[in-house]
Amino acid sequence: MNRSRRRNHKLEPPPAWRARAMLGLFGVFAVMLGARAFELQVLDQEFLNEEGAKRHLRTMEVPAVRGAIRDRRGAPLALSAPTESVWAVPAALLEDPGRLSALAGELDYSTAELRDRLENYRERQFLYLQRQLSPAHAQRVMAVGAPGVFLQREYRRYYPGGESTAQLVGLTDIDGRGQEGIELALDDELDGAPGSRRVIKDRVGRVVEDLAEFTPPDPGGDVRLTVDLRLQALAYRELKAAVLEHQASAGVAVMADPETGEILAMVSFPSFNPNSRESIPTGTLRHRAVTDTFEPGSTFKPLLISRALDAGAFTRDSVIDTEGGRFRVGRLTVRDFRDYGDVDLRRLLTKSSNVGAAKVGLKLGPERLWQVYNDYGFGTISGVRFPGERYGVLRNFARWDDVTTATAAYGYGVSVTALQLIRAYAALADDGRLRDLRLTLAGEDDWQAAPRQVISADAAAKVRDLLGDVVSAEGTAGRAAVPGYRVVGKTGTVRKVEGAGYDAASHQSLFVGMAPADDPALVTLIMVDEPGSGDYYGGLVAAPAFSNIMREALRILRVPPDNPATLTADAAAEPESKS
Repeated sequence: MNRSRRRNHKLEPPPAWRARAMLGLFGVFAVMLGARAFELQVLDQEFLNEEGAKRHLRTMEVPAVRGAIRDRRGAPLALSAPTESVWAVPAALLEDPGRLSALAGELDYSTAELRDRLENYRERQFLYLQRQLSPAHAQRVMAVGAPGVFLQREYRRYYPGGESTAQLVGLTDIDGRGQEGIELALDDELDGAPGSRRVIKDRVGRVVEDLAEFTPPDPGGDVRLTVDLRLQALAYRELKAAVLEHQASAGVAVMADPETGEILAMVSFPSFNPNSRESIPTGTLRHRAVTDTFEPGSTFKPLLISRALDAGAFTRDSVIDTEGGRFRVGRLTVRDFRDYGDVDLRRLLTKSSNVGAAKVGLKLGPERLWQVYNDYGFGTISGVRFPGERYGVLRNFARWDDVTTATAAYGYGVSVTALQLIRAYAALADDGRLRDLRLTLAGEDDWQAAPRQVISADAAAKVRDLLGDVVSAEGTAGRAAVPGYRVVGKTGTVRKVEGAGYDAASHQSLFVGMAPADDPALVTLIMVDEPGSGDYYGGLVAAPAFSNIMREALRILRVPPDNPATLTADAAAEPESKS
């Protein structure tokens, strides 16, 4: 009965309002979605595009090529070559550990080292893996197909002059900023301004769109130096040979054009290979011609004599008693190599008499002696604008007593650089005009002072004539002779200061000379530091290197011989005096 009643019972339909309510809710949702879509697609489109771009739009730097450094003839001394640097997004690369081993092999990592490096910088979006690879090497890296690994164009500096120009031209760091030498001194001129490009990148750093926003880089300017690479290589070769032959610790050679003050060669040994930075020996970066000071010894005597003649204190024929080779000045005994008897100024220079020089200095007095050295530019920089240039030491004459005056007359108690000394000799060669030295050719150098007449042209010519016998069998520098040319110059053999006094076993050997004598085209300085082979006199150590350099340099520059009779003559005899 009850079961039959349930079978016959019919379900009643839902109320109509419920259906309408559900339809209304769906309608409201549809309107809200449509409104939101309209807002996002129409009203906020520009804003959202900008926000998306902020997350993926990048400004990429386009590197500029650094300017070249060239010699006076245009030969390259420093050039920039394109390279590729490998960088990665660490998190993206770690997503494919199977490629780490192959990638590590191409980059000279172990797999563990590469993995640890990536893990340490996992949160970064940019990590250098290897910099400045050759394009071929970079392509082998990319052929591994590792995710999140990319290339970036950079430039690497190359130095065709190698060791001979290393300390002169200097170095840049891995980012192309000047660190030493001309690279540092003229960094502003050489350095370019990078450009830029706007790109869109995906989450792993890949460029997916290159936008039409590009600012081209501004390349750096080239720099032309006064040096001649042929002469630079020649000077370095002969200086190196002299240092090695005499088992010395170091050496310097500088060559200049006296009429312009232009440096034609400036070398220092030991040097280094600038193209192999992993093996630069300690202490070889500095250019000793600029940074190292030394006492000039007897090379000061011609400068002393020039002022003595100019001031009228002595004439060419003045005779000086050398006191048997021993001259007492206060607590000091001035000594000559042997007793030269009475000497005139020519013989004083030819035999390099310390006693004669001391007597000339004492007659001039401390103020006039100090003034001549100051006039020749000692105690001031030379004008080359090279990093680290030293002023040397020239103490004020008010502190000089007779001992100081006597020793200063033959080049002790004063310290100079090679640049200062060759500048002074260039003034002797150029009829008494002292010029700032120059290392760059480009444009007019407003910063350079006008030449100064430090002694008369007549006095300069007389000193050059008086030096004529120094480079002969009678003088201290017979081995400085150059066949076909009259060479004049002066030797110097200086004891080095060690601690509180001079070391009798430690010397510096010098020769500074010029040719042709009547109208010098070249002035060259050689300094060999601490020769250890037994010979240490300037005439035996520095003079032969001078001869070898000048012989080739005069030929290269096609300077006409002024003494052709000596072209077939035998080499000069062993010098008598050893100063």
